[in-house]
Amino acid sequence: MKRQLLFMTLVALATIGVRADEGMWTLPDLKTQNAVAMRELGLEIPIEEVYNANGLSLKDAVVHFGRGCTGEVISAQGLILTNHHCGYESIQQHSSVDHDYLTDGFWAMTREAELPTPGLTVTFIDRIVDVTDYVNAQLKTDPDPEGINYLSPKYLALVAKRFAKAESIEVTEQKPIEIKAFYGGNKYYLFAKSVYNDVRLVGAPPSSIGKFGADTDNWMWPRQTGDFSLFRVYADANGQPAPYATTNIPLQVKKHLTISLAGVREGDFAFVMGFPGRNWRYMIADEVRERMETTNFMRQHIRGARQEVLMREMLRDPAVRIHYASKYASSANYWKNAIGMNEGLTRLKVLDTKRQQQEELLAYGRAKGDSSYQRAFDEIRDIVAHRRDALYHQQAINEALVTALDFMRIPSTTQLVTALQSKDKEKIADATAKLKTEADKYFASVPYPEVERLVAKRMLSAYAGYIPQGQRVNIFEVIDSRFKGSTDAFVDACFDHAIFGSRANFEKFIRKPSLYKIKYDWMILFKFSITDGLLRTAIAMKEANEDYAAAHKVWVKGMMDLRQSKGMPIYPDANSTLRLTYGKMRSYQPADGVENKAYTTLRGVMEKEDSTNWEFVVPAKLKQLYRAKDYGRYGQDGEMPICFIVDTDNTGGNSGSPVFNGKGQLIGTAFDRNYEGLTGDIAFRPASQRAACVDIRYTLFIIDKFAGCSRLIDELTIAND
Repeated sequence: MKRQLLFMTLVALATIGVRADEGMWTLPDLKTQNAVAMRELGLEIPIEEVYNANGLSLKDAVVHFGRGCTGEVISAQGLILTNHHCGYESIQQHSSVDHDYLTDGFWAMTREAELPTPGLTVTFIDRIVDVTDYVNAQLKTDPDPEGINYLSPKYLALVAKRFAKAESIEVTEQKPIEIKAFYGGNKYYLFAKSVYNDVRLVGAPPSSIGKFGADTDNWMWPRQTGDFSLFRVYADANGQPAPYATTNIPLQVKKHLTISLAGVREGDFAFVMGFPGRNWRYMIADEVRERMETTNFMRQHIRGARQEVLMREMLRDPAVRIHYASKYASSANYWKNAIGMNEGLTRLKVLDTKRQQQEELLAYGRAKGDSSYQRAFDEIRDIVAHRRDALYHQQAINEALVTALDFMRIPSTTQLVTALQSKDKEKIADATAKLKTEADKYFASVPYPEVERLVAKRMLSAYAGYIPQGQRVNIFEVIDSRFKGSTDAFVDACFDHAIFGSRANFEKFIRKPSLYKIKYDWMILFKFSITDGLLRTAIAMKEANEDYAAAHKVWVKGMMDLRQSKGMPIYPDANSTLRLTYGKMRSYQPADGVENKAYTTLRGVMEKEDSTNWEFVVPAKLKQLYRAKDYGRYGQDGEMPICFIVDTDNTGGNSGSPVFNGKGQLIGTAFDRNYEGLTGDIAFRPASQRAACVDIRYTLFIIDKFAGCSRLIDELTIAND
């Protein structure tokens, strides 16, 4: 209890001298940590209207969209606004050459035309509970031979079940609860959720609007993209989560957002709520260098090589483009992020800054007579040194041989092997039937094997270029001995002769399955080899990382103590939980003599137009509206605003986050960061880091004037001032 009281006191002190533009703040702490600063910057509503543990607030209209984005509820009928790139996979799911919604866009002109999207979920956060005392009490009584319970998701899930039982909280598949650790395990929150899985596509602009600028403009500013899409949550007649059914109805939500047409100007206050994924603000310099030379290095070079192959093939065939569109976009996103982060970390000399910060903490510990910080620092440095080679190899395997190769998802033959070994005809028949079913799913998922063949050749070559001979996964022993070191010849053998190399090969095998064929199948051996490589690197990493969590917890606590002693902000690293950040709409200077304004307009789209480049094609109707200045009530000063930037602290997962003005009204949707701000995952630089947002007026303009989908406008709550 004393420890918890001390922690809360220290957290409260963090309000002193807080920079409003830094920090991913937890909602339960807003009142004690941030309310005063937010009001001084321009918040006009009570903080309880932003977050209220015992009543409705803006928080109740912010949702976790899919597997890693944010969305917001913008109508009483469960209409969800998020980014185009967040809905991209779902838009692709409904697209074909005949109905190319990626290229042409999609608008459901009636409620009945809204498209069910299997696999997509929308999650509401019903309650957030500080359970630090409860978790610490459990930690003291439960056996913990490996000393990892305090960060173990499995253990924290067990504690969550106990807490739910003690507090009579109903837990179901659609109403899950989760406990997450914060500050390296110095604090814990429980999140009670409602998960809806009948989510339907309602609207999406064509990619020439929703993805305008594509890879060239990604992570850059200025931007002129209408990066938004619309979905609707459906529920059963009682408003409860339910599987898709024609009888389901639009969710009658408890809270939806009011949209402002007043716009935003330079210096205006803004705040953002969303689900930022991961950042690493408490890294030491050695960890930053490790990140640059392993994860970022592999993402840049291996993804870049894969994308060259995919883009060439996608531009040749519309069907190939549609199939690979989402995979390509996902890969390209953090390929460019890795490049920009490394450039920024070098340009801004972040390693030097980290060294200064760590030396300051070590000196602070010595002055207090506390050697725990030094021990934690030495431990982390030693761990980083020992795991470096394993991490480098692990990243190479993951990037080149796991995520890049769709054919590595071939079905398991284990059950058939067991059945064949038993010689039991009934078991063999059963295993054969199941493998046929799995094979059908697999071949349906890889309809372009020749593209996969080209990608595989490029990826094996890239992997071999970065991992020395003798250290590679063991399939290279076969490649060296049987194929004279030719990775291309090995890949050809896989596709020409392996069981899952083609549907014809599989059909031939399954008519007369044999243990010999499975045992010496190149593709199966390759998959086993990759699994073995991942296991070996994981074991090496586990051994090196054995004491990392404990050392990191001490180091984070030390940084907290130091920052609090100086009146600096304290906030936990992002971990995909609901957070709030705040700041202002501000221009910035990326270089001497260069100033980037804080907003863009439709004029910029016309200036960037290039009909020969698919990234910068402009739809004819958009040009017509521009020439006529037909902006309706959404224009400002004779222009059509498109995007703006704010100096809030954000990262991956904030995509789709609502951007609010001081009145708590929706003014935009966050979708990206600027290139100069990509270091923010490790070191926040308020002078240069910006969050790029789609102006809500451009979103409404596209829905109303471009798409003519006025039925959606009619269900919104819109304020003119």
